Amino acid sequence: MKRKSDMAKRMSVGLAVFCAVLLTGCGAPGEKDEEQKIEQETEQEAGQTEQQSHVDNAEADAEGENLVSVIESDESRETDGVEEETDGNEEAVAKPEPKARPEGFELVLESEDWGLGFGEPETQPRGNASAEDLAWYHAYYLGDDSEKVLYLTFDCGYENGNTEPILDALKKHNAPATFFVVGHFLETEPELVKRMVEEGHAVGNHTYHHLDMASISDMESFGNEVNDVAQLFQEITGKELSPYYRPPQGKCNVRNLEMAEKLGYYTIFWSLAYVDWNQDNQPSHEEAFDKLTTRVHPGAVVLLHNTSNTNGEILDELLTKWEGMGYSFKPLSELVSKE
Repeated sequence: MKRKSDMAKRMSVGLAVFCAVLLTGCGAPGEKDEEQKIEQETEQEAGQTEQQSHVDNAEADAEGENLVSVIESDESRETDGVEEETDGNEEAVAKPEPKARPEGFELVLESEDWGLGFGEPETQPRGNASAEDLAWYHAYYLGDDSEKVLYLTFDCGYENGNTEPILDALKKHNAPATFFVVGHFLETEPELVKRMVEEGHAVGNHTYHHLDMASISDMESFGNEVNDVAQLFQEITGKELSPYYRPPQGKCNVRNLEMAEKLGYYTIFWSLAYVDWNQDNQPSHEEAFDKLTTRVHPGAVVLLHNTSNTNGEILDELLTKWEGMGYSFKPLSELVSKE
């Protein structure tokens, strides 16, 4: 296992990346731009894709800094089927075991960049692959279309004062959420992470350095990125990280799904999002409500960013509007348990 000196080195490297990003004028530490893909409409149908650019570690590597820490593999994370202990709203959920897929079955992803195509209001969108095919790899982007249930998720790259009002709104509505964290957020905001756990939310894995994981094909490198998050989370909270993995930038391929599954994770994409990540161009309240209320649908996995000033300001009202439309909020444990 890692020594404390290794952890100190990793944290100093994370701080160096943070400072470098600030000097270059980028938004989130450890990211060149932001986490989410830019929304675009296609000619064939009103579609939405979330485009995110990824962290570039070339300079640090050239200076001899190893930004991907190597830790001993934790066999207990692999397919043991043990239920996790969780508090509050987030129910215990078993880690997935790799499935025996049908003979001749081959998952085809239309793109390594997760994208969506929308139809009529309050109808489920189409993803890069069908929900049924993705489920063979314990991967999900939406739930049952017969229930007006929403699964709230937040990607957490860094903190700029909006996470607390988001948590306040969730608490007011008794709405469980999943927060997907990167290494920098864990290093700099341990108290917020503890609050997430104490208030019954799940904390999932967004990788340590927010890399383009679709470019990683070997298990050791992939495992380092997710295992480092899990280890630091356990050191902070004394608890095991929830078994949910969200690919940075939505970049993913079949090999990634296989590796995440083997490491004991459910891969979680999304079916509802909007361009909320750009701090220099935050959507107005009207724009946010328009996208998030006209495109909401039964079984939606909602992706929001904790860095958004708009989200911090509107979430209480947004949850109220969704409730008025007949929606309720459930933890991801209910989504993944419906196999």
